[in-house]
Amino acid sequence: MLRPERMSKVSVTGSKRVIDDVIETIHDLNLVHLSDYDGDIEGFDNGNPMEGADDASEKLVTVRSLQSTLDVDEADAGPTRIVTDEALETELEEIRVEVNDLDDRYGELEDELRDIDERIDAVEPFADLGIDLDLLGGYDSLQVAVGEGNADDVRDELRTAEPIEAFEVFEGDDTLAVFAYPRSDDPDALDDALVGVEFARLEVPDAEGSPEAYVEELRHDRETIESKLDSVESELDDLRVEHAGFLLAAEEKLSIDVQKAEVPLQFATTEHAFVAEGWIPSDEYATFVEGLQDAVGEHAAVEELEQAEYEPSGHGHHGPSDEPEPVTDDETEAATDGGTAAEFDEDDSPPVIQDNPGVARPFEALTEVINRPKYTELDPTVVLFLTFPAFYGFMIGDLGYGILYGALGFWLYRGFDSEMISKLGGVAMWAGGFTALFGVLYGEIFGLHLVTEYLWHGALGLADAPLKKGLHVSAFAELWLAASLLFGIAHLAIGYVFGLVNETRSHGLKAAVTESGGPLLLMAGVGAWLFSTHMQSGGGPRPELLYRALELPPIVGIVGLALAVLGLVLVTIGEGAAGFLESPTYALVNTVSYTRIAAVLLAKAGMAYVVNLLVFGAYELHLEEPETVEYMFGLFSATLEHETHFMLFNTHTHGGEVLFPGLIHMGTAGVLGGIVVFVLGHLLVLALGVTSAGLQTLRLEYVEFFNKFYEGGGEKYHPFGHQRNYTTED
Repeated sequence: MLRPERMSKVSVTGSKRVIDDVIETIHDLNLVHLSDYDGDIEGFDNGNPMEGADDASEKLVTVRSLQSTLDVDEADAGPTRIVTDEALETELEEIRVEVNDLDDRYGELEDELRDIDERIDAVEPFADLGIDLDLLGGYDSLQVAVGEGNADDVRDELRTAEPIEAFEVFEGDDTLAVFAYPRSDDPDALDDALVGVEFARLEVPDAEGSPEAYVEELRHDRETIESKLDSVESELDDLRVEHAGFLLAAEEKLSIDVQKAEVPLQFATTEHAFVAEGWIPSDEYATFVEGLQDAVGEHAAVEELEQAEYEPSGHGHHGPSDEPEPVTDDETEAATDGGTAAEFDEDDSPPVIQDNPGVARPFEALTEVINRPKYTELDPTVVLFLTFPAFYGFMIGDLGYGILYGALGFWLYRGFDSEMISKLGGVAMWAGGFTALFGVLYGEIFGLHLVTEYLWHGALGLADAPLKKGLHVSAFAELWLAASLLFGIAHLAIGYVFGLVNETRSHGLKAAVTESGGPLLLMAGVGAWLFSTHMQSGGGPRPELLYRALELPPIVGIVGLALAVLGLVLVTIGEGAAGFLESPTYALVNTVSYTRIAAVLLAKAGMAYVVNLLVFGAYELHLEEPETVEYMFGLFSATLEHETHFMLFNTHTHGGEVLFPGLIHMGTAGVLGGIVVFVLGHLLVLALGVTSAGLQTLRLEYVEFFNKFYEGGGEKYHPFGHQRNYTTED
């Protein structure tokens, strides 16, 4: 549970005569995470791809290109099928030709459409001039310029222009047409005259007739092309429906073929023999051996080189010799008698298969946000499962919000194919479940105390819900602050214990005691003193709420101080002066960080209270005689001097003081406004629950907890094989 599955390093040694059968069998078993041969051993080279690898790769590229063109997805798969080599030669080529022809036609039509759009854009400015296009050019003595500018400025400029003898300006809504008769034969006379005025010249289209008719003709051509595009799209869609199943199956078959054909690159080979190494779950070793023996009998030898230990030094390769001798052809037969003639990389670490209970597996997604755990370190996923939803639910604590969070999580869990999103959906469901559970204990649904009224008071006959959030019972606010510190001490202690285990295995007991044991003693000792009654009458620096929370006897505080001093000494030994300066962080700062739990709890409760106050209104009822109420089934009591009640759908206050009358008591407009405020307000609280409670909980997990022991960096287990979804061999 805290460790990954035990992995075994295995080797397969055999004659090249059976390499195809061995590869086929290993692939079908889908158990071996193959190791790469680095090519450093004399006499052994990396193997060569099998015959047909290039052809299969080219076909795979073709299939994926066709899938992209036809927009094929998994929903188009249809039943599983057998894909033959003949089909990959003939049917695939036929589909390729047909699809490429249609795709080329589609591209040509898109080019034509873009060209027409450009021509329409070019002609539209001329439409408001009311001048035929053929009249805007082609003169021997007149010069014409069409563009955008201020007509009055153009006229003023042309009146004073020396090269221009006469001119006329025609105006449209946004366009000007300038006709000018120059004094000389200078072809640039009009352009030179317009240099001093702001005038953006437009190129006159090569067309005749009115611009309006020309634009209309272009738009008709555009509609024709769009119709042809729709037709081609329809043909492509028909091809997708017809051939999607084959293309998906062909991609799967070719992916498998390429995978098999290229795997010898990971083997160590001679002219006549091969050696392959990899990792498998130790429990699967017998299955692996049996599968290979059934396939090739004695022509290949399987050896379990080691069962990897969880210590960092416990998974090196244990070959028959430290320095392998050069391999000769005579060793080809010897290789099949057991033993390995080549060693792979000694630093080849086992891949990681996280071994968590089913209920905790969604939380592997949170662990992997940081990184997959190493094979040699403890997996914190179970601790995340036990603490993340509890912290989250404790901070939000509302039955209504919990149901909505759970529903959102279920949608993520069932609505997406992504494994990561599915796991995050599982996390959200657990967080929603704990939010609903604490909501019942707090007696709240969307901030209203209806659960208290109908369950705890009505059905069970209790005076109140077992817990209060602390908005109106200040003793609870103090209790939650103290409880947050206790949560922090317990949570951090687990992290330090994990750190002790990891450090002991990787760097020895001494390093573990100074690096993890010292901070643990320092934190636990200071925590014990804070919650003890030692020196409480001496006016010490501790707030009263701490030593009132547990009321540990003075001796506990004295022992705690002694442990803290010991922890300080160990930290200083391990880290020197830097550790001494960092000791306040170990002793208290990290623990105080957990008071954010109580802070978020009160903040979210306050926000929900404000929303309900605005909508329903509330009154405060002062009790004539203070009442002492037992909470948490007698484990905690508080004295109540006043009670706050929402007025909901009546204004009866039992003689209490009205805090706010509420929108729903302000007529029809108030009722409508109240509905809007209620929905949007609680949606805001719901969203902020994710961004505040969720992020704060993650911060406590990642920054405070993980930092005490976790590095990560494990390699995911990727066995050589393929899960068939679209093809069958039967």
